[in-house]
Amino acid sequence: MRLIPAVAMLLTAAAPALAQLSPAEKAMGRTVDARYEESVALLGRLVDQNSGTLNLEGVTRVGAMMRAELEALGLAVTWKPMAEVGRAGHLIAVHRGAAGRKRILLIGHLDTVFEPSSPFQKFVRKGNLAEGPGAGDDKGGMVVILAALHAMKAAGTLGKANIEIVLTGDEEDAGSPATISRADLIAAGKRADVALDFEGLVQQDGRDMGSIARRSVTDWTLTATGKTGHSSLIFTAAQGDGAVNELARILAAFRTELPEPNLTFNPGVIAGGARAAIDASGNATVAGKTNIIAETAIAMGDFRTLSEEQTLRVRAKMEAIVAAHAPGTDARIRFGEGYPAMAPTAGNKALLVKLNEVNRDLGLAEMAALDPLKRGAGDISFVASDVDSLAGLGTYSVGDHAPGETVDLDSIRRQAKRAAILITRLSGERATR
Repeated sequence: MRLIPAVAMLLTAAAPALAQLSPAEKAMGRTVDARYEESVALLGRLVDQNSGTLNLEGVTRVGAMMRAELEALGLAVTWKPMAEVGRAGHLIAVHRGAAGRKRILLIGHLDTVFEPSSPFQKFVRKGNLAEGPGAGDDKGGMVVILAALHAMKAAGTLGKANIEIVLTGDEEDAGSPATISRADLIAAGKRADVALDFEGLVQQDGRDMGSIARRSVTDWTLTATGKTGHSSLIFTAAQGDGAVNELARILAAFRTELPEPNLTFNPGVIAGGARAAIDASGNATVAGKTNIIAETAIAMGDFRTLSEEQTLRVRAKMEAIVAAHAPGTDARIRFGEGYPAMAPTAGNKALLVKLNEVNRDLGLAEMAALDPLKRGAGDISFVASDVDSLAGLGTYSVGDHAPGETVDLDSIRRQAKRAAILITRLSGERATR
């Protein structure tokens, strides 16, 4: 595991610290600092409650913990069960402020990748660092949301703010179909003027980065079939090329014909033989012999793009490659629902400019836009086509999705101050729809 840099942010030499902060904004910073240990303690309690996506009871309990926190802040909270897609549910909280002001959507998630069977289960603090399942992704992000809202309430800026919060219970393994599992999030995006996502902050060379784009992810399953028979007859007119060679042809063509900027594609699991199968969890079973031509070959993988237009273009290329069958074979490709892309729009770039105004006034270094190839897909992508969006407002952590996941606790302060001031300033602007 790499170490979190001791100094996570560099001060901007050109702008004096706190130069442009209003009295209310200065008060927000003091509240975040004063409540820091409470924020860390809450993070510990959230982490110690296992909420692996498929631990429906655990996700529900974390939802109840967050509900209590949000209701104490004066938000109206609703739990939306998702039993019909095999998931626990989502927590939705609303704060109604002044009419005609911008509506701010805050996004996070209750679940983690660590199911109850994982040996990694407990929050362990080590000074300004802490290990724990989901300590950064995304329980740290939820704590940042709460810290920012407490700061706004103490400074008197929460009252006029129009805020909707959607905390999904299945970000790590979304329920299907997305038309059901993401319906509430998509609807919230259509109501909002701005969307802010509280998944983890990304650093590059020790500097905090702004996330104005996230790539899509689309799963695919490729199945090739051929004529089985004695291996001595492979490539003959009677027997053809066999399923494994057809699969290999297709994958090789993907490698040579698909590459373009912002695209990655990956075959993650392959099985081939006289009989072959891969289940939904990626576990393969296969049977065959060296002297038998393979009848079935299967590959599962994903591809990632930066726009819906790119997704459609790549899909069409893949389908055309699959359709050009080798002799005596057949093949088909099936695409899953996946996550859409969050494209780097002008509106998203303008939001980063506003965040950098906050950074300047806090005396923090400007955040450059992160290369989207360095960030995976996320829930904010479901609303990004409808509303200006900014991601990466949660805590900074390393080792996410693996035992030893470690959060920089001090990033709670930095991110909560940024969020409280940014939300306050955005909330003072006129609604755009």
